[in-house]
Amino acid sequence: MKVFHLNGPAPLETNSFVLLGEGNKAVVIDPAPGLAAFDKLLEGEGASLEAILLTHGHYDHMTGLPALEKRWNCPVYLDPADARGTQLMPAGPGTLGYTDGETLNLAGLSITPWHTPGHSKGSWVLLCEGLLFTGDTLFAGDVGRTDLAGGSWEELCQSLAKLRALPLPDDTQVLPGHGPFSTLGEEKASNPYLNVKEN
Repeated sequence: MKVFHLNGPAPLETNSFVLLGEGNKAVVIDPAPGLAAFDKLLEGEGASLEAILLTHGHYDHMTGLPALEKRWNCPVYLDPADARGTQLMPAGPGTLGYTDGETLNLAGLSITPWHTPGHSKGSWVLLCEGLLFTGDTLFAGDVGRTDLAGGSWEELCQSLAKLRALPLPDDTQVLPGHGPFSTLGEEKASNPYLNVKEN
């Protein structure tokens, strides 16, 4: 697998990822940049797009979605709770959902999603070959906000406890929706939000 990192437009500069699997098939996670950035990368690799996966439905994670979906006519995975067609969550119906802990096989890659509501009702993290794409659930040293529609601090705390309990090695790479990358071990050791003790 080859992994490519792209940034969405300023000022949010959302992290977006392209995973290149078998047979030059690719998967995009959170298509924040415009179509030109994906065209350049996919054409340069001689790759075709098999699927688009969204960690959640906020607009800054899907700026490039409409054009990318139209270009490749490929399936889009997004929790139905976040597929509302609103200004904040612009994706509409026609997307596929996830099943908690049930592995997807796309582009020859095994991708396991876990539901982590809190930042939004339809937030998920996605694991693929030692890489944990955490969207806006978990950042390096921080977590996503919970004051937007569908956000819940209580649900986020439960989701963070769920993340901490997953049987994943400490060297699992944490690739969040914004900011620098980290490892699960680093976050367990130093992220105060990942270490909130339940009463």
